[in-house]
Amino acid sequence: MNFGAIKKFDIADGLGVRVSLFVSGCRNHCKGCQNPETWDFAYGKQFTPETEREILEALAPDYIAGLTVLGGEPFEEENQRVLAPFLEKVKQTYPQKDIWCYTGYVYEKDLLAANGKKHCDVTDRMLSAIDTLVDGPYIEDLRDLSLDFRGSSNQRILHLRENKS
Repeated sequence: MNFGAIKKFDIADGLGVRVSLFVSGCRNHCKGCQNPETWDFAYGKQFTPETEREILEALAPDYIAGLTVLGGEPFEEENQRVLAPFLEKVKQTYPQKDIWCYTGYVYEKDLLAANGKKHCDVTDRMLSAIDTLVDGPYIEDLRDLSLDFRGSSNQRILHLRENKS
C-alpha cells in the first residue's frame, strides 16, 4: 500500500487534534474529489514498518485525540489488507484514542454485508478497529460547506462504537 501524506496536527478530519493518514488508491473517482492524485495506487510513498512507527510516535502526545484514515480509499481491498492489522496495532497501543475512517462506500451495503462490494477477508477486522466511519461517495451536486467533517449532504457520520476515554 502507498500513502500520499501523513498530517500530524489535523483538525479538519475528525474531533480534536488528530494524526491523519491519506492512503493511495481509489476506484470511486468522485467528480469534484479534493484528492484526485490519490486515486493512483502508486501515488506517494510505500507504507512500511518505519511509516507505522512514525504514526505511532505521532499519536503518543496526550493532546492527540486519535487517528484518521482517508485517501484515496481505505476500503479498497489492497488497502484493507495493510490497514486492518495496522489499525489493530493502533488500538492495542492507544486504547484511549479513537480511529476515524472516511470511505466513499456505503457501510451497510458495501462494507458490512458479507456479499458487499468491498467486503473481503479482513473487512470485519478493520471495521472492529474503527470508532467513527464517515461513509458515502462525495457528490458534487450535494456539496455543503456547513456540514461538519463531510463534503456532501449524502455522507454520514456513523459512530460504530463509543470511545473508552
